[in-house]
Amino acid sequence: MFNFHKNHKLLVGTAVTGFLTLSMLIAVIPASQMQETEPLPNQIAYSGSEIEGLKLYIAEGCVACHTQQVRSIEMDKIWGNRPSMPSDYYFSKQRLDVWRQSPSLLGSERTGPDLTNVGKRQPSEAWHLMHLYNPRTVVKESIMPSYPWLFDEKSDNEISKDDVVIQVDKSFFNKPGKSLVASPKALNLVAYLQSLKQTELPGTSPEFIPKKEKQTSSSESTNPELSLLPDGATLYANTCAACHQANGEGVKGAFPPLAGSPIVNDPNPETLVNVILLGYDARSEFAQMPSFGDMLSDEEIAAIANHERSSWGNNASALSAEEVQKIRKIINQKKP
Repeated sequence: MFNFHKNHKLLVGTAVTGFLTLSMLIAVIPASQMQETEPLPNQIAYSGSEIEGLKLYIAEGCVACHTQQVRSIEMDKIWGNRPSMPSDYYFSKQRLDVWRQSPSLLGSERTGPDLTNVGKRQPSEAWHLMHLYNPRTVVKESIMPSYPWLFDEKSDNEISKDDVVIQVDKSFFNKPGKSLVASPKALNLVAYLQSLKQTELPGTSPEFIPKKEKQTSSSESTNPELSLLPDGATLYANTCAACHQANGEGVKGAFPPLAGSPIVNDPNPETLVNVILLGYDARSEFAQMPSFGDMLSDEEIAAIANHERSSWGNNASALSAEEVQKIRKIINQKKP
């Protein structure tokens, strides 16, 4: 009945029918279902610079090494608040032009870390720019390629007030009289990376950084309130170590060291807590530090501060979440 060897019309017809059926099942129907996806209530559409950064992210092949998907398994908790869902990708499906739609940004492997929540995990523009110029400036073990063509070299007398100068250690850039300036492409790409923040679902308050078992220190054994704080070492590793480094030594010329820092070791922790809550702008000497007041709770800030004040040779007294709460309250009262 189905003799494809002799009946070529039947062969072609069957092949075309199979092709159309599979196209409907694999491409057309899923695409039509995706059109019904709606953004989450608090989700923000990409700005013009973020869309341009998205295009550059695709053009430079970042998707080959970085995923943007959080799976519902224990090992993926570090990458986001919750597992990813279709609405998370609503605004990323932007058209590149009339003919092309943005390809899937889910990625296929994690040669580099997942970027789903990198805008919260690493909000510093200066860090991202240094990382793009040469990843080894901030992560010594990084195998990510450098992107020096996204930066311009300008003489000191050519730099305008609108130029964004990045501060790189002389071992990576040492040309007297010249500075590295981020190009518009680099700024757009960083704007896109900073926009990658997982939107919280309505009615939930998921934990961004998972807590784990920690050993009780001597100060915690004498003060039961301190033992209730989350693990400061884990919080520091996920929030601060990218800039200030795991050993607390910072990055020369960009991020100040915490080991031996008079601010960290000050018996009065108010200045340290203020810096964590509000950030710090010391562009004349170091890169700008973003604020973490909206990201971290009082307990998390106390845990991070205590880790910094008791590590790398530092030996300052511990503080409680109540002390952080008081300092936060004073700051809020000063706001207009």
